[in-house]
Amino acid sequence: MPPTHAVDHPGVIELRQYTLRPGRRDELIELFDREFVETQEETGMVVLGQFRDLDDPDRFVWLRGFRDMTARHHALTAFYGGPVWAEHGPRANATMIDSDDVLLLRPLTAGTGFAVSPAERPRPGAPEPERFVAATLWSFPPGRHDGLDLVRDGLLPVFRETGPAPLAALATEPAPNTFPRLPVRTSENVAVVLTSYPDESGHRRHLAGVGDHPLVRDALLPAVEGVRTAAPRTLRLAPTGRSLIR
Repeated sequence: MPPTHAVDHPGVIELRQYTLRPGRRDELIELFDREFVETQEETGMVVLGQFRDLDDPDRFVWLRGFRDMTARHHALTAFYGGPVWAEHGPRANATMIDSDDVLLLRPLTAGTGFAVSPAERPRPGAPEPERFVAATLWSFPPGRHDGLDLVRDGLLPVFRETGPAPLAALATEPAPNTFPRLPVRTSENVAVVLTSYPDESGHRRHLAGVGDHPLVRDALLPAVEGVRTAAPRTLRLAPTGRSLIR
């Protein structure tokens, strides 16, 4: 029976990137997809997506969402203080070198968050979908909104015009971390755009179309380059069999 308490339009999202011990990613994915999906959602969160990082065989990336920061605190307290994590958490932790690379995010603007249906999630053991997911991150100076405005008002419309609409566009959630047992990266100001394609060639064609757009080439990219603090970074991701994001 599917969980009944998971949120399907989360207002707070964690993007979590784990560095694993060599050769143990498949072990963690099998454990995660079997033990940590429905049991997290029963506490009031939603497991949005689980991925293999295509650029690092020892990197596991996943996202989960919460209705708001208060719900996040309650859900994390219930799960990490509960029996499932007590039983299976030590085995999961044994696969990891680092689990603190975490961004706390929110929808960039109304209508750019995830819309998912946990009831449609494939069962454990489902085959991995033939999909390619890209998560592109732009970093801007803390406290400044001009970079986020350029992504929201400039790049997002061009993304929609030149290829598949993004799955979500997110920005840093500025609220303090109310569950310090799990650290998040502080002093961040990022925009994250997630897109999905049948294969990586579709992603490359979409990027080429975005880059060739006159508005992007002549105005938006120079403006973004003028305010960003680092080069944009793209995570190349392959969804697991149970990922809702695909």
